[in-house]
Amino acid sequence: MKSVEPRYLTPFHPRQIPHFFTDVLVIGAGLAGLRSALAVDPKLSVLIACKDGREGSNSWHAQGGIATVMDPEDSIENHVRDTLEAGGGPCDETVVRSVISEGPERIRELISWGAEFDRVGNRLALGREGGHSHNRIVHANGDATGREIVRILYDRVRQQPNIDIWEDTFTIDLLTWEGRCRGAMVWNHRHGRTLIWAKQTILATGGCGQLYRETTNPEVATGDGMALAYRAGAELRDMEFIQFHPTVLYIAGSARHLITEAMRGEGARLVDRHGHRFMFDYDPRGELAPRDIVSSAIVEQMAKTRHPCVYLDLTHLDPNKIRQRFPGITKICEEFRLDLTRDRIPVRPGAHYMMGGVTVDLVGRTTVPGLWAAGEVTSSGLHGANRLASNSLLEAIIYGRRAGEGASEAAKQEPDDFSVLPLANAPTPSPHEPLDLVDIRNSVKSLMWRSMGVRREKEGMMEALEDVERWCSYVLPRQFNHPQGWELQNMLTIARLIIQAALTREESRGCHFRTDFPFPREEWQQRHITFRYQP
Repeated sequence: MKSVEPRYLTPFHPRQIPHFFTDVLVIGAGLAGLRSALAVDPKLSVLIACKDGREGSNSWHAQGGIATVMDPEDSIENHVRDTLEAGGGPCDETVVRSVISEGPERIRELISWGAEFDRVGNRLALGREGGHSHNRIVHANGDATGREIVRILYDRVRQQPNIDIWEDTFTIDLLTWEGRCRGAMVWNHRHGRTLIWAKQTILATGGCGQLYRETTNPEVATGDGMALAYRAGAELRDMEFIQFHPTVLYIAGSARHLITEAMRGEGARLVDRHGHRFMFDYDPRGELAPRDIVSSAIVEQMAKTRHPCVYLDLTHLDPNKIRQRFPGITKICEEFRLDLTRDRIPVRPGAHYMMGGVTVDLVGRTTVPGLWAAGEVTSSGLHGANRLASNSLLEAIIYGRRAGEGASEAAKQEPDDFSVLPLANAPTPSPHEPLDLVDIRNSVKSLMWRSMGVRREKEGMMEALEDVERWCSYVLPRQFNHPQGWELQNMLTIARLIIQAALTREESRGCHFRTDFPFPREEWQQRHITFRYQP
């Protein structure tokens, strides 16, 4: 039943659709995408194509902050050690050391551009989150760090005459010719399908949390960039490593809202339905254990107590300090008539961050010439099997800069002989039977949550793969003419790769926990599971 993804999702012919030319194309307008655009030489033209506006990215919704060494009592070595320990083995130490060493410089740069981080007097206010040995979380407006940084970068991008932004633009496919990336085909309501020809292309499309019923990710996080890169021939790796955030607000019938780990850093406790503080039953670090441990403990405690959630308890903390430190979460809870300072907050894990993705080197190069990538869409080697809290924004700004500079230098080496290449994709007969795309999408999300969540086992994953293969067999061959169809095709492509990778890794490591292989195996410690498109 296994079906093969078509190379291009929709028919096109260069004589029939508009063309646009740019030196560098950036796909995505989160932190990594904006920072990469700013790193391009101002003499070059840059086009940012993003699925939503600036408020649609994971970066915008990031609460906790940026982990970096700004305290004299801390050190780069401490941060490196914490990252490697949380990562559980597959981290690339060279990458870890390089990124963490650059962190303080990037924070100072953001401050010089106008970022207003929280302070205590003249010093940065530094928080602590799970897995960190020292206070090193730089944050803004209490729990709105991502929003502040995106605001600064977006405003700066708007001031650059060489950078244009197309919002509400869906990227259908990357264009490849003779083994190189030559740009992308996009769609929006203004232009319809458009071929964007670029000397260099940067992917910064974020993660794939929307493959799961329970997730902290916005609606746009459907794994599009990973699927684009895969169909274009780029290597993907470590797709089994999906981090589940332990504390997602659980209100039946409502959207799931992230409850930042910084709350536990400030002293919040996890208790079960009976009021038992259970985390020390699982790890001596209690609530400040790494995310994979806390998520697994919560799932087990929910099963023990036969209850759909556990609770975050802040009632013992200073109420004024809590409201000041977490104004955004305070407001969200109030909408559900919950008082952070008086009520226990119902929480449970949700899909949060993808450690795997498009393989990149130390400067953001993918395995396809002309294609770069930065941020959550990538597998850089920084996070390993379990991302250390607040290392993601750090990676985004650093790899965004590196990918932008690399793409810029590469674009300068190419001549200004923009031309249309003879790329085309013929239409194929399409079944007349309509598909309920919403139903399939919801089925995928429920299946992934049930079989590919915090705890996994072979039988459930095999059944999940069979279901996904069946959906792929009749969804992938269709040629849709709208984003809902293309998005579902991307979701199915990535869901299949995630399941295949999880089945292959017969051990438990980091956020990948198999009940049938509950322990790590030494022979798997540095092994990566990779995928390449096979037409």
